[in-house]
Amino acid sequence: MATFLYRIGRWAFRRRRLVGGLWLGVLVLAVAAAAMAPAGEEEDLSMPGTESQKAFDLLDERFPQSNSQGAEARLVFQAPDGQRVTAREHKAAVEDALGLLDGGDQVASTTDPYETGAVSEDGTIAYSTVTYTEGAVDLTESTKSALEHAASQARDAGLTVEIGGSALDAEEELGGTTEIIGVAVAAIVLVLALGSLVAAGLSLLTAFVGVAIAFGLVSALAVPLGLTSTVAILALMLGLAVGIDYALFITSRFRDECAQGSEPEEAAGRAVGTAGSAVVFAGATVFIALVGLGVVGIPELTKMGMGGAGAVALAVLVALTLVPALFGFFGRRILSRAVRKATRPGSERPHPVPTEAGRPGLGTRWARFVLRRPVPVLMIAGLGLGAVALPALSLELGLPGDESKSVETTQRRAYDLLSEGFGPGFNGPLTVVVDTAASSGSGDTRATTDLVAKTVRGVDGLASVGDPVLSQAEDTAVLTAVPQTAPNSGETKDLVHAIRGAVSGVEADTGAAVLVTGTTAMNIDISEAMSDALIPYLTVVIGLAVLLLMVVFRSVLVPVKAALGFLLSVGAAFGVLVAVFQWGWAADLVGIEQTGPVMSLMPVLIIGIVFGLAMDYEVFLLTRMREAYVHGASPGEAIVNGFRHSGRVVAAAAIIMVSVFAGFIGMSNPTIQTMGVGLASAVAFDAFVVRMAIVPAVLALLGHRAWWLPRILSRVLPNVDIEGEKLSRRVPASAMEPDAVVPRLPVGRHRH
Repeated sequence: MATFLYRIGRWAFRRRRLVGGLWLGVLVLAVAAAAMAPAGEEEDLSMPGTESQKAFDLLDERFPQSNSQGAEARLVFQAPDGQRVTAREHKAAVEDALGLLDGGDQVASTTDPYETGAVSEDGTIAYSTVTYTEGAVDLTESTKSALEHAASQARDAGLTVEIGGSALDAEEELGGTTEIIGVAVAAIVLVLALGSLVAAGLSLLTAFVGVAIAFGLVSALAVPLGLTSTVAILALMLGLAVGIDYALFITSRFRDECAQGSEPEEAAGRAVGTAGSAVVFAGATVFIALVGLGVVGIPELTKMGMGGAGAVALAVLVALTLVPALFGFFGRRILSRAVRKATRPGSERPHPVPTEAGRPGLGTRWARFVLRRPVPVLMIAGLGLGAVALPALSLELGLPGDESKSVETTQRRAYDLLSEGFGPGFNGPLTVVVDTAASSGSGDTRATTDLVAKTVRGVDGLASVGDPVLSQAEDTAVLTAVPQTAPNSGETKDLVHAIRGAVSGVEADTGAAVLVTGTTAMNIDISEAMSDALIPYLTVVIGLAVLLLMVVFRSVLVPVKAALGFLLSVGAAFGVLVAVFQWGWAADLVGIEQTGPVMSLMPVLIIGIVFGLAMDYEVFLLTRMREAYVHGASPGEAIVNGFRHSGRVVAAAAIIMVSVFAGFIGMSNPTIQTMGVGLASAVAFDAFVVRMAIVPAVLALLGHRAWWLPRILSRVLPNVDIEGEKLSRRVPASAMEPDAVVPRLPVGRHRH
């Protein structure tokens, strides 16, 4: 592996114009394809195989004139204080507003609140339901403007009018201030870590190239593959974070090689052969974790995983080819001024610069501190993460609705008005579908439906159950049941299970199928399916990744330790999510106005992404340790060597990744916002507590046993030579020119 990548690095360096031109061409094609492609559609979250999804599919089949998952708006009217919405002038204003919508483009129907009884008991609040023939993202601007104009006209008549439902939902847009701040922080960290504007700019440039290509491809494939804006944002987030990190690691190794006296072309080959090997396997772990999201069975989650995995794969390819090509353009200008001066590039042969002159660096001092006190460090770090993870025991899952939006939005205000006038459960009605297709006639359907309605009304916790509506063929009936409790409450979840349990007896007696659906039931089904899929997902992803790390480090205990450390960091991240999004701690800092359950997608999604990224730091940090150990260093010396060469770079990479993820916290999309908080905190915990404290403490306690591999596994597992041992033996004699051979410091043999 190392020798193969070494050749790629040198080839890219020599053929820099060809490599740069090819990537520029790919970038132009991706951007052009994205510009010409039609905009993708935002799809409703679905979970094939669940009861609620089966009911939605049945409704689309039996009620073809309506779209069960089409856009819907609720116009909520409230009379001024001390007045009733049923007063003549207010009633006229409501009817005039609804008259503007009747027969409008894409409008399927509107309901009159005075005819349907959609008026609160005290007469102060009324609502009208407007259904559309298309989904929310397919509504035209003129359709949305007509809805807002109708509301505005009623407001002019003295009523308070708010618009709820999905009709005004907007696609998430990029370019917010927080994302720009995140990138700016990453740029500053790069400059401080590398000490060179050229080197920092190179890392940012290559990351932006990879991200632009990934984003362009996702946009171009949005329609044929059904990719949503969330997929594009996740690809952007991950591609930017790992792209900067991968370029940083290879650039850092290139600078080390140049400082040791290698010519730029040779340094580029060695950087790609060693650090590039770590990039390949680190990227592979992220790729496995993201592709593994497909085992959950949620199409949207699968697409998010594939989009993110594609962005990571592009970041790896860019790091292995474009980065060394840019080394060829900039040469020694990538080095800091002090190193360029010390290596005297104008002389016939550069003089190697010791990697550590004078006082040892912070990474070396920290590693030695941990070696002296491994048990206290391990106890403090482990107990600290355990304490942060405690709130995760109270984790509640759900999907956000209008209640999670800002109070400044009309959707949230409409939600609050409906709760005030009709009870909290009114915002999450349940739909009971009765399928009697196997019955012989309409009489059977009506009798069965009446029995179902009676059974459902007997379940505690319901505020009301509407009259059944039959399909045109009279083989399907629909009832609407309104809970007494809010959609995301635990009581509503218990109510859904209670209804399903109660109607099972009717199904057994009549042979009909009775299904409970609706947005609330769908959210409950998805949350439970996510919980059920968690263990299989962890088994598949962690099993494959541990096997991969076993191949990389040729050790049994190192991969197991890596997986256990990951569980600590992800547990602490869940603790932060619960504290912020459920309990409201520091919620104002991240713009959370309403607490509630954590998104049901988050556990699996964060586990998948964080596991891959955690293994990034594991690979980058331990590769140097393994390299030193293979070359003869003691276990303690290997730990110090790893921190000497990689500690600062890993810390910088983690700060960059945290900054990029935190930059997405300011977005209004709840999925992206929750992901930003979860990923930023998880990476911080994993990089600075697990990898920087727990890992060296455990390795210090294990000693030589950390690198133990049974003989049978040693024979079976391939030797990928990620530490570059074969490269060190073969390259000087075979690949370097005779007059270019320079003295090199033996790895892992420094004494201080």
